Amino acid sequence: MGSKSNRSRRYPEEFKRDAVALVRSSGKTVTEVAREIGVSAEGLRKWVEQDTIDRGQGTPGELTSAEREELRRLRRQNREQAETIEVLRKAAVFFAKESDR
Repeated sequence: MGSKSNRSRRYPEEFKRDAVALVRSSGKTVTEVAREIGVSAEGLRKWVEQDTIDRGQGTPGELTSAEREELRRLRRQNREQAETIEVLRKAAVFFAKESDR
């Protein structure tokens, strides 16, 4: 059995930016650059695609990194608010029963 986990490795944003810049400036293929810097070609390809989107050069409807982060934040906030509403609903039911006694 190997020691690799199923989770992908996280790279700092600066490393990703530098890797994308290297692909764009070197004239080498994504696969060549990926091999040189020790990352997966598919991962580097996704970074290059996301950079293209972030530059406003993607196809319509694709989310920029900032939009993805905002969506994540809003979903988390929505989930927290739904939990708060559920707690308040249960408390209201509890206190309504208590006041009927």
